[in-house]
Amino acid sequence: MPEPNLPADAAATADDLFAALHRIGWDGTGITRPSYAGAESAALDLIAERARTLGLAATRDRAANLVVTLPGADPTLPAVACGSHLDSVPQGGNFDGAAGVVAGVMALAALRDLPGRRRALRLMALRGEESAWFARPYLGSSALFGALSAEDLATRRLGDGEILAEAMAAAGADLPAIAAGHRLLDPAELAAWFELHIEQGPVLLARHLPVAVVTGLRGNLRHREIDCVGAAGHSGAVPRWLRHDAVFAVAELIARLDRHWQQMLAQGQDLVVTVGTIGTDPAEHAISRIPGHVRFSLEARSESAETLAAFDALLHEECAAIEAASGVSFRFDRRRDTAPARMDPTLIAGLRAAAIALGLPAETIPSGAGHDAAVFANHGVPAAMIFVRNAHGSHNPHEAMAMADFLDGTRLLLAALARAVRQ
Repeated sequence: MPEPNLPADAAATADDLFAALHRIGWDGTGITRPSYAGAESAALDLIAERARTLGLAATRDRAANLVVTLPGADPTLPAVACGSHLDSVPQGGNFDGAAGVVAGVMALAALRDLPGRRRALRLMALRGEESAWFARPYLGSSALFGALSAEDLATRRLGDGEILAEAMAAAGADLPAIAAGHRLLDPAELAAWFELHIEQGPVLLARHLPVAVVTGLRGNLRHREIDCVGAAGHSGAVPRWLRHDAVFAVAELIARLDRHWQQMLAQGQDLVVTVGTIGTDPAEHAISRIPGHVRFSLEARSESAETLAAFDALLHEECAAIEAASGVSFRFDRRRDTAPARMDPTLIAGLRAAAIALGLPAETIPSGAGHDAAVFANHGVPAAMIFVRNAHGSHNPHEAMAMADFLDGTRLLLAALARAVRQ
């Protein structure tokens, strides 16, 4: 049975789509497409229009995600799905998320005339994958599985302060069903989820690999805002033993957490810790003022839920100790958790076999970053991911995915989808 392949003009097609997406998101420095906002909606509209020109059906689901469909011969069989997201962090890059959506469009187009296609194929461009805007990732995919809480829906977007529930409703989502926790997508409807994504770290570049197969994704715990409250005072008039300095208290906390992090790594545990935002209040801070208030964020990621729980316990123990010693208090916002996820072993094996058949390396790699694939996997849908080499990391304007690497990844995705829809 003949295998599908990308057309000769695949590179030009991809370049054209990436350029169009760049125009939609360009803010003068990088790409900014906020979750459930205008630029993200425009990007979905662009993909839908392109899909329709290729003879594919495109619509929005009840969470306002874009769904492009290629029907199968047997509508009673669960469909195969692929895709990624089209939102970005502020001043991000043009390939984070978009690479998986563009690859999906190209794969569906290449599979239109595939003989023996039994299962329907869906490309899903998911909304709100980035946590930068509402402090909670995977909004569009989580909504499909009834996994957004009232607290999530009440969160305000970074920048304009719009409430998530209002933003979702304005985008056309079925907010009453989402707020009620109804499952909008039955996991039994899908036989598999495949997601192509740029690697957001330097491993593939360092190992000279154009692509790799992902084995699992780190989960995380996050606090968008932790307040350390002490007492403001004159920098020259208050001796150390009478101070309640919020900056020194937070600095001590970070130093202690770093020591715990090093010890946990030495014990072979998987963990990364980040304080991404930190600062005193610009309305009151001054060179001659003891800071009485510091606000900061905290994120920890691990492949192990047990490691995350242990680190969270250490965080609260150290805060209590510093409170007692420094006379400050730590006030936490709601903790936001994302569970780790393992990719499906059978799909991993299939991707590795397909890579060998295509003359590509069949290497595997864990994902330090989170992706919608974790939501599908943790709700019972077998999931797999392909990473594509990308220079300069991600979440910055300097993402640099070579077209040759992207086409290698897209060919691997195409081979995996062709196998899956025939089963």
